[in-house]
Amino acid sequence: MQLNMRNLAATRQSASRRADQVFDQLREMIITLELAPGTILNRQELQKMFGVSSTPVRDQLLRLAEAGLVDIIPQSATRVSLIDIGKAREAQFLRRAVEIEVAKTACDLPEKQFIRDAREIVDRQRECARNSAFEAFDALDRAFHERLFEAAGVPHLFALIRQRSGHIDRIRRLHLPIVGKMQEVIRDHDLIIKAIAKSKADEAQFRIRDHLSRSLAYSPKLREKHPTYFADR
Repeated sequence: MQLNMRNLAATRQSASRRADQVFDQLREMIITLELAPGTILNRQELQKMFGVSSTPVRDQLLRLAEAGLVDIIPQSATRVSLIDIGKAREAQFLRRAVEIEVAKTACDLPEKQFIRDAREIVDRQRECARNSAFEAFDALDRAFHERLFEAAGVPHLFALIRQRSGHIDRIRRLHLPIVGKMQEVIRDHDLIIKAIAKSKADEAQFRIRDHLSRSLAYSPKLREKHPTYFADR
């Protein structure tokens, strides 16, 4: 009986992991624009792609809908949501407010071993910029900021904010190929690191605020270039 219960628990854990993988991979495909805004999602094709039954696909699409990344139209279709500037602005406001406090907390830490990790991430970003490796650069950008949250002792807060950041994350991904954008990000990261390393809280908070305030400035041009990607309002 105990063996059967263990097998059942293991099966449930395995099913849960597979379901999480479906969510994580679909979210990544949406954020990186592999699945462009407006793309119709065929549930049967997703089942084949991930090798799962209809239930995990349905459940994870519901999770993505709650995160604002998927629109489920009853009796009609499921599609990748269009980019909503209003939701992007709200996510930017939230993240900026929190990360400004993260920067201050990081400055107040007596030990700053995380600075070395942050510098290594930025060095890798420089290599990505030289090779126009946009996806890898974007992943490292997230890693840089996540490392600051970890140093401040609030790693789960970064994950929580990311759940609501799908619209602003897609705008960031869209403007990465703009000439000079990756170099701008690298300069910002260098300045943030220098301020935190010297425990200059006011400077670090200013640099974070400035860094996280620029993304929406590109949205009018991006909207002109990709008009079908954005919601009308």
